[in-house]
Amino acid sequence: MNNIMIIDGYRAVIQYDPDIEMFRGEFTGLNGGADFYADSVAKLREEGGVSLRVFLDECRERGIEPTKSYSGKFQVRLPEELHKNAVDAATAKGQSLNQFVATAIEHELST
Repeated sequence: MNNIMIIDGYRAVIQYDPDIEMFRGEFTGLNGGADFYADSVAKLREEGGVSLRVFLDECRERGIEPTKSYSGKFQVRLPEELHKNAVDAATAKGQSLNQFVATAIEHELST
């Protein structure tokens, strides 16, 4: 996936902030915020490691589970016409709407 960096097994989304001319990383899937900044990929990885260690240490001290859990369910709101077209496309493929959406998400994540 583009703009994803794995640091010590945790995923972070990386973006460039032109206002400060630095990269910004933000860990995903955590029960709180842990972000970091640097001007190079090497420093980004280093700063990300520091930010992650601080976050995990804080979680341990407070007895907080550091990662979010996911139920596998979420609600999506679509314009009526898009919903109708998605149902038609799923039916044409012999899939449920849920299978159709899961396949579409998998496709987007593999690009």
